[in-house]
Amino acid sequence: MTKRPVLVGACIAAIVGIAYWAAVSGMLRGGEPWDADAFWTLVYPGALLVSAILGFAMPTRAWLWGLIVVFAQVPVVIAVSDAGPLLLAGVLYAAVLSIPAAVISGVAGWIRRRMRGADRH
Repeated sequence: MTKRPVLVGACIAAIVGIAYWAAVSGMLRGGEPWDADAFWTLVYPGALLVSAILGFAMPTRAWLWGLIVVFAQVPVVIAVSDAGPLLLAGVLYAAVLSIPAAVISGVAGWIRRRMRGADRH
């Protein structure tokens, strides 16, 4: 298997993730996405949904898309707040939050692959 589909998928996930977090930041008028009042009730679940959609759409190595979507917060935070002393804490925060996203996107990819297999029988 060539690495090109994974690279293309990673680029798509990065673009979608950055666009998502930039939109969230824009709604906060330039604030950091994880500072949103609705982070746990709307913003983060939205990122999980985006991860699931990407995992379903691109089932090969689907777990990566969730990681990339959540880590896409980091460049957005750097763009709106610069790379301050709390950036390492933000990266660690993104790492922890990326675990459920990776699981969700991986499961969505697994479901898609199972559906494909069922179509072949």
